[in-house]
Amino acid sequence: MASQTSSLLDMNDDAASATTGSLLLSDHLNFWGGERRPPRPETTDADAEAVYEPATGRVLCRVTPCGAQEVNAAVESAAAAYAQWSKMAGMERARFMLEAARIIRERREKIGRLEVINNGKSITEALADVDVAWQCLEYYAGLAATMAGQHIQLPGGAFAYTRREALGVCAGIGAWNYPFQIAVVKSAPALACGNAMVFKPSPMTPVTAVVLAEIYREAGMPAGIFCVVQGGAATGTLLCRHPRVAKVSFTGSVPTGKKVMETSALGVKPVTLELGGKSPLIVFDDCHLDNAVKGALMANFLTQGQVCCNGTRVFVQRDTMGPFLEKVVARTGAIAVGDPLLEGTRMGALISKPQLDKVLAYVKQAEEQGAKVLCGGRALVPSDPKLKDGYFMSPCVLGDCRDEMTCVKEEIFGPVMSVLAFDTEEEVLRRANDTTFGLASGVFTRDISRAHRVAEKLEAGTCYINNYNVSPVEVPFGGYKMSGFGRENGQVTVEYYSQLKTVLVEMGDVDCLF
Repeated sequence: MASQTSSLLDMNDDAASATTGSLLLSDHLNFWGGERRPPRPETTDADAEAVYEPATGRVLCRVTPCGAQEVNAAVESAAAAYAQWSKMAGMERARFMLEAARIIRERREKIGRLEVINNGKSITEALADVDVAWQCLEYYAGLAATMAGQHIQLPGGAFAYTRREALGVCAGIGAWNYPFQIAVVKSAPALACGNAMVFKPSPMTPVTAVVLAEIYREAGMPAGIFCVVQGGAATGTLLCRHPRVAKVSFTGSVPTGKKVMETSALGVKPVTLELGGKSPLIVFDDCHLDNAVKGALMANFLTQGQVCCNGTRVFVQRDTMGPFLEKVVARTGAIAVGDPLLEGTRMGALISKPQLDKVLAYVKQAEEQGAKVLCGGRALVPSDPKLKDGYFMSPCVLGDCRDEMTCVKEEIFGPVMSVLAFDTEEEVLRRANDTTFGLASGVFTRDISRAHRVAEKLEAGTCYINNYNVSPVEVPFGGYKMSGFGRENGQVTVEYYSQLKTVLVEMGDVDCLF
């Protein structure tokens, strides 16, 4: 099939109508000063890194990582925009944010298709991600005008007040599993508070962050308010170290999160870290079984299992284990895996060949350690010839799992569900909390008292009761323990993108001791 070389600047029909394996991007994917920017002149084609389309394994585009010169230019552009943006009233900023949300809604299908081509997830999921993005912008637009301080009356007519002020230029570092959504989730609260942002997407999914930058510009925001720099660890380090970056928000792995925190600490910069997880999902005997099965599927197989908060340790009370496994294996085996741009597909391709190999190796190791593969867990070649080199696998359910197995202890980040039996509430809580992670958790039970009791005792930043992996933008999200700190979404996130100034006013004479 002939390739299409398309400009994303106007989101033209080539990009909007592209099918799997047909799109070739030649656009520059850095963005600052209100426009796309080419790599620095001294770079060559040899410096560019290939970006692959997961469904086909073909090269989608090539990206040259940004160096110190480009990072500095982006930060300076953001700083200039911040000087203008931060002086606006919250209502003024809100109008631009609402316009950006409108544009995203209008181009939902186009953005969703680009996300699928670059990321590999199903179009159904990608469109839902785009919806979350515009809802997030609308939510924080609503909060932009509500940011206010406090008045404190003091003795003798003196008083004090507080001001909630922007931080300045914030750095956002995104992950490859939700490229467009993460860019919005980080930038929306930052912009609402009056900040500017320089965003570095994952080098594996560089495309849709630039689309967001163009949308913000089209909505009328100042040039430089949201800049995009491409690259990997070296570019991220330059961004974290930059003296004009006031705050860093990172989504990704624990090891990289530690490096981000260490680098940012050199400049005493606040950080928000949304890291990995190995979350427990507890299914009690008295649950609504069909809902528990659906919850387990949602907890494990969204985005090909590449979700940090997935409930991959599924604890099932012993008397319910048989019926649960029968239903969950049947439904897992029926998941339609294939071309992610087809509406009937429910699972697309993993992000890369190394990631696919890593997940398959975990399944093999689990078998060697005594787990039983109840379904899936193998590389899959769809019938469509153009998908023969894609990174597909069949979703997997592992039975007979034990706490000490590697598949139960380590984050696999793929479509692999590990199922474990338990007997008592006290026992399962101890085992569920026996992890260095603490991002999410879940419980299925009809006993409302037990549901709240278990939620209180689970050591995780989120607990789902009788559901899993629902993420309303109004609700804070973040981890405990090594899953990170700080929060995204919800009203509390305003506190992570602003700082508080206290002003004390004396109305009388100074009381001096000297």
